[in-house]
Amino acid sequence: HVQLVESGGGSVQAGGSLRLSCAASGDTDRNNCMGWFRQAPRNERDMVAQIYLRNRETHYDDSVKGRFTISQDHAKNTMYLQMNSLNPEDTSIYYCAARLGFCSSDWRDFNYWGQGTQVTVS
Repeated sequence: HVQLVESGGGSVQAGGSLRLSCAASGDTDRNNCMGWFRQAPRNERDMVAQIYLRNRETHYDDSVKGRFTISQDHAKNTMYLQMNSLNPEDTSIYYCAARLGFCSSDWRDFNYWGQGTQVTVS
């Protein structure tokens, strides 16, 4: 089993930056892909960014390309999401997730989830 704990959310003005962290523990060696999803009220849970843990290949939703950067520190078992040029449309609960298989844009394909962290942009 894998445990994921997010941190780093908060409130920021438009144009500002935040960095989210996702600390993983447990049986993490089996994970192949980790990612960030977000979900606003009454919306679907949408993929934001993903990273393959072995070759560090990344994928981004078009809405965040050029503004967000996903990265992973193997030594710390921690994944990050650097978010720059934030706008009110980025307001959401952000979740980190891990998957044993290939990366997928469908949140239902992921095996493990964190509790979520709120990001509010005004």
